[in-house]
Amino acid sequence: MGFKENLKFELSRRGMLVKELSQKSGINQGSLSNYLRESSSIPSADVAVKIAKALGVTVEYLVTDEPASDMVKNSQPHSLETRLLADKIERLSEKEKKIVKVLVDEFLK
Repeated sequence: MGFKENLKFELSRRGMLVKELSQKSGINQGSLSNYLRESSSIPSADVAVKIAKALGVTVEYLVTDEPASDMVKNSQPHSLETRLLADKIERLSEKEKKIVKVLVDEFLK
């Protein structure tokens, strides 16, 4: 994963709009939108720091996909879709998580 994918994931995970991130980070909304585009580039270090602080993650995580402080170290990188699904599962009750686990185990048989 790269900066664009990690930024998209963090926005989605928090249910945050680009406009909100712009207000929280002080980075122009148009600039943030550019970082989310297909042919985007990585922002300068000072901009990346502001974005990371606003999202509560490390710059290293955003840029290099090193685990953020609230993520498990040494975990394998996963697709954005998988990470979003895992985040949704984390919000389930323990009973619901057990049901999902049974379903997944059955699919894998």
